[in-house]
Amino acid sequence: MTRRDLGWAITGILGVFFAAMISMNVVVTALPVIVSELHGTQIQYSWVVTATLLANASSTPVWGKLADMMSKKTLFQVANVIFFLTSLTAGFAPNMETLIGARFVQGIGLGGLTALAMAILASIVSPRERGRYAGYFGACLATATALGPLVGGITVDTLGWRWCFFVGVPLSLMALVLVGFTLRVPVLEVRGRIDYLGALVLVLTSGALLIWLSFAGTPEFFDWISWESAVLLALAMVLLVFFVMIERRVSNPIIQLRMLVSRTTLLAALSSASIAVCLFGMPAFLGQYFQIGRGLSPTESGMMILPLVLGNLIGTMTTGRLITRYGRWKPYIVAGSFILTCGMFGLATVDSGTPFWFVLTVLVVVGLGFGAQMQNLMLAVQNTVQVTRVGQASALIAFFRVFGGAAGTAILGSVMAMQVVGVSVAEVNGTAPSATYADASGTMFLVAACLTLPAVVLNLLIKEVPLRTTI
Repeated sequence: MTRRDLGWAITGILGVFFAAMISMNVVVTALPVIVSELHGTQIQYSWVVTATLLANASSTPVWGKLADMMSKKTLFQVANVIFFLTSLTAGFAPNMETLIGARFVQGIGLGGLTALAMAILASIVSPRERGRYAGYFGACLATATALGPLVGGITVDTLGWRWCFFVGVPLSLMALVLVGFTLRVPVLEVRGRIDYLGALVLVLTSGALLIWLSFAGTPEFFDWISWESAVLLALAMVLLVFFVMIERRVSNPIIQLRMLVSRTTLLAALSSASIAVCLFGMPAFLGQYFQIGRGLSPTESGMMILPLVLGNLIGTMTTGRLITRYGRWKPYIVAGSFILTCGMFGLATVDSGTPFWFVLTVLVVVGLGFGAQMQNLMLAVQNTVQVTRVGQASALIAFFRVFGGAAGTAILGSVMAMQVVGVSVAEVNGTAPSATYADASGTMFLVAACLTLPAVVLNLLIKEVPLRTTI
């Protein structure tokens, strides 16, 4: 591809990626209002996010496998259509059950958009040059994260929460046209049947684990130590063993288990899962802290999340350019993991009386640490696989990233539910600030900080492999 063609191709990919990410984040500041108007519970509050992440995680390996077997561009467009239709469904949802269902299906489309975006990039740009473009993706993600809560807050205060789901529709349509006319991706088709049974078992395994993480320890359902917990965990373990047996026997598995033998791939996947809670779970619970715990409006809450995105933007763009210039990537992910964990423990000290300047400062630190890691962990893995398997490798990291975020969000939702027993979201939304929610947020952020600790050790253990200069 010429540089001009490459520029248009990257622009098309970023357009779809931006539409998907802004739609995921636009709901963050609207959630308290949505749950209040649709008479939802704290668990349903979490599952508006968790359902999307579950479908995203479960479908990502399937999209990645398909990307190595057929046209990545066609698959990209299909994922975009799914995203478009489910955005309309979520916007017209009459109750929480319909909304959660629409968000689940939307997660399937989002899984395709996120996995295929990185797979396409890996098919047209060498790893050495990819650091710069990965920075662009990180910047796009940061911008969408920034605009999402803010646009969501303004939309709720002016047009109503339903328009939060409609905002991605025009972006999706424009991206559909742009990608259709500008993107040119080489097709490396591989013959073989899709491992449908493996895909089904993977969905069931992920679902069993996330249901357990979401409902265990909550008064409405069951305790951590109970027969219900035992059944769900046993079911998940049996399904996991069954999935491994399937993948070892089929000729065209959804996940190439041999890839996990690679030290770089395994450690990067686990590290991505460890830090993913900061991407997927933090914005939603920060919105709850600022609105319900501190009495801010949805628009003000969206503004308060901007420092997190600013730090993310700086961390992603800076490290991406430095990697392209010097060819080194490990120092940035190690430093990023340490900075992120320190910032998360700082956030664990917040309560109903914490000065806002302190919270905003800590959010910048958290964003810096996260931005230095996420895209660079993906780059490290893509650098170690052949181009014919780059779809599966990208999807594998995306799977661990999204599943880690979904599991982390479910855990944090359970922690909040245990601490605010007897206090309804609907009761406190739109009234006086709830000190119960504000004080409970500090404990929840402490749990989130502990979830990021493994990334520090994992990133130290990753062996740095020089970046290739060819695709």
